[in-house]
Amino acid sequence: MNKQALIVVDIQNEYFPQGELALVGINEAADNAALVIASARQKGHTVIHIRHEMPSTDAPIFTPNTDGVEINEKVKPIEGETVITKHYSNSFRETALKELLDKEGIKEVTVIGAMSHMCVDATVRAAVDFGYTTTTVHDACATLDLEFNGTTVPAAQAHATIMAAIEFLYGEVVDTQTWIAL
Repeated sequence: MNKQALIVVDIQNEYFPQGELALVGINEAADNAALVIASARQKGHTVIHIRHEMPSTDAPIFTPNTDGVEINEKVKPIEGETVITKHYSNSFRETALKELLDKEGIKEVTVIGAMSHMCVDATVRAAVDFGYTTTTVHDACATLDLEFNGTTVPAAQAHATIMAAIEFLYGEVVDTQTWIAL
C-alpha cells in the first residue's frame, strides 16, 4: 500500500484570468501542477482534489453552480480520484480529508495549489498538526498581490514568504522537477 498522497488545493477557474480572483502566475503554476499530478498518478500515489465553494449562492466568489468553482481543465480529476468540497481555507476543516487519508494509511502528503498564502498554507499547517509529513511544490502554487496597511506586497514576495515559513518548520519545499525526480 502506498503511504503517500497528493493534495491538489483549489486549482479552480475562479483563479484564472476569466475568473473573479485571477492569481499572478496561475497558468504556469497549473502547468506545473499538471506535471506533478501526472507523476503522482504514475507513482501510484493517492490523488485528492480539493474544491472551494462558498455556502451561499449570492457569494461574490466561489459561488455554487458557477464556472468559477469548477476545477480547471489543466488539472481535472480522472475517474477514481476523490474530489472534496470545502468551505474554509483549511482543507481538513469540516471535510472528510483526514478520514480518507487515515483510511488509506497515508503518512506523507504533498500539497500544491492556490492560494499560497491562504488555503495551501492552512492545509500544510493542518496536515503537520495531524502528524503527516509534508512536501509543498512551490512552483505548482500561486497567489496574488496583497495589501496591508497601505503597502502592496507583490505576489512573488507573498509567495516566497509563505514558502519560507513552511520550509522553516512545516516541511520540505521543492520545485516541480525535484519532486518528479524523487
